[in-house]
Amino acid sequence: MLEKLIIQKTLRVPASTGAAGDGTPVARQLDAALLDVGFSASRALLEHVGALAPGPALDLAATVVSAVRELVGDHVQHNAYFIGFPHDVPDTVEFWTERLRAAVLAGGGTATDAQLRDAVVSGAVNLLDLPGYGTYQHTYAELLAAHDALITGAGDRVTLLRLGDTAGVEAERLYLALAGSSTPHGEADLAILGELAVACMDGPQPAQIPVRENRAVLNGVRLVLGRPLVSVDTTTDVLRLACHVSGGDASLVTPTRFRAFPRRERRILLAALNEVVAASPDKLGDVVRYAERWKRLGERLHPHEYTGWPHAREVFAVARGERRVRNLAGRAEEAIRAGAVGPAAGVLSAAPGLLLRSADRLLRLAPASERTAVVEAVTGALGSASGRVLCALREHVGNRLTPASARMYANRSRRAWVGPDERPPLPAGLVAELSALLDAEITARLPRWERPLVVDPEVLDVALPLSGKAAEGGFAVLPRGSRASVPGELLRCFTYWRQTSRRTDYDLSVLLLDDDFRGAGQVSWTNYHHDGVVHSGDITEAENGATEFIDVPLTVGGRYVVPQVYIYAGESFDEVAEAMFGYQTRTRDQHGAPFDARTVRARSHLRGQGRVALPMVFAKGEHGWQAVWLHLYLRGMPSFNRVEENTFNTADRVRALMERRYLTVSYLVDRWRTRAEVTMWNGRLPDEPVTFIGIEAPEDLPDGSEAYTLGRLSELIPA
Repeated sequence: MLEKLIIQKTLRVPASTGAAGDGTPVARQLDAALLDVGFSASRALLEHVGALAPGPALDLAATVVSAVRELVGDHVQHNAYFIGFPHDVPDTVEFWTERLRAAVLAGGGTATDAQLRDAVVSGAVNLLDLPGYGTYQHTYAELLAAHDALITGAGDRVTLLRLGDTAGVEAERLYLALAGSSTPHGEADLAILGELAVACMDGPQPAQIPVRENRAVLNGVRLVLGRPLVSVDTTTDVLRLACHVSGGDASLVTPTRFRAFPRRERRILLAALNEVVAASPDKLGDVVRYAERWKRLGERLHPHEYTGWPHAREVFAVARGERRVRNLAGRAEEAIRAGAVGPAAGVLSAAPGLLLRSADRLLRLAPASERTAVVEAVTGALGSASGRVLCALREHVGNRLTPASARMYANRSRRAWVGPDERPPLPAGLVAELSALLDAEITARLPRWERPLVVDPEVLDVALPLSGKAAEGGFAVLPRGSRASVPGELLRCFTYWRQTSRRTDYDLSVLLLDDDFRGAGQVSWTNYHHDGVVHSGDITEAENGATEFIDVPLTVGGRYVVPQVYIYAGESFDEVAEAMFGYQTRTRDQHGAPFDARTVRARSHLRGQGRVALPMVFAKGEHGWQAVWLHLYLRGMPSFNRVEENTFNTADRVRALMERRYLTVSYLVDRWRTRAEVTMWNGRLPDEPVTFIGIEAPEDLPDGSEAYTLGRLSELIPA
């Protein structure tokens, strides 16, 4: 439902157009139901529900509750293998021995405890085949009956839901924001954009669509509906579109198997290609980079059948090597190989974004006599590049004074690998000069607030969302490198998965690292206990869904707690029907059911490529614990992945990310301080309209105020 999607993305409830009446009892029930899952309704929302007739009020309330329960992962039953978890979880080997004894007795045999233990420890038996292992031995209702209800804690999360406009208006607003975003979206938001594009096709359209993947999504809908394409100005735009409508990767990171295209669609695609090349023959230079994919696409489009579009046929001639075209990057690379780094920078000046992304390499390779020319070229490109590219370069420059202990590479699919940082550091004077230039350009582009700026301190450590590819969808999910305080005394991590068609075994594990990022212990299905950390038990199949938990007291030794999800067997994160990771925080006297939505601080999807997921790390500092988002995936093995075999790889990636300095909201706030009144939010409502920046906005801000919260932080990045 469109209304549910809007609620989950914006935390705004579309106003109902149902008949008026007395829905006051429904409003009271809605308020209570929301509090049970850690949400509250604004005064305006409750008044709106109360003014509806009982039927429309019930429909709206049901939609709201369903949406927020799904948002925090409360729409499924989170059972635990050990019914007494977190208490009464046995010693790992003792548990395996007990399972083995059950198997022996079922066969009529006998064995001493010592013999059974030796069999378990030696690995002579397949533990996963033991009777009762890895499958629930009790129902979810029995689990709940075995625990007291969770008492409400002062630190429990309460997330505010606000009343919005009608569904049509809210859908249009969200569509325009997503389509016109200046930062790339992740898979979840691209899917939302596709749904909204269908509903909003005949309404207002964004003035600009800066991100090319967004263009592919919108044009995919237009292509299927036979509408004219929009914002197609390169040959690669057409290739992205063909990949997207074929169910492939519009970012072009991975190859796509193209589907068959009806004649009408072939004509639209070839006409677009013909128009692009006719307007600018230099655009043929982009074809070489994806030559093989163009060849495959040509097999589907049959360009030889359409003599009226000769420029489109040139694209495929270049792809086949029948015509040679030198592109900008190729000319620059040729100059670099010849030792002419300054001229190479001059060539790249025609593409400011490409020049700035190449700036570090050019500055490292340039001899002293040519470094000034490179700096001048970079300086000249600042005014023409996007704000997102400027911020990315500013973050990069800030990390180049000293070599990193390890250099981490993360692609758009969030796959990560680590290697040594063999780059020589940039000179301190050059770093200072570039930083000052970038600071000045970014500051000049920031919006000028007419109202005082009020900032919630909690948002200062949130990394600027320069790309949605560096995050997952979900609830309260922050970009990679963001930090959030972890309240309470107990941390509970959880993962849930539901297989699609074949037996799938995911394993939640925790790796503990010391101050030097060395292993300090682990908790997993092979080790249920360590230093107060407790595992809920191993589930080995998930036909109806399965959950594993790990409780971590925040008095645990070690500096870093690294939760991970391993695919031991079965379907990948992209193949399962559903997969999620999240964490809860509790006080020690909150010993209720294994899952309670009021204590969920964040929940993210698991949809990356790889067999090991590293969603986040918890780090202990001078002022308590912080959650630091990773959003990384490791290749892993095809099966039988375990935490013991990935300690070194995991520690390397955690160290690389923890030592990196990310550009955060605090950076932009510091820029605003030079040109606007900035105050920190202290919980008191201001007397006049303000511009508020925070994770969530308080209720009852003065009329005329504007709030930039988690879903709108990308709008703060200068254009």
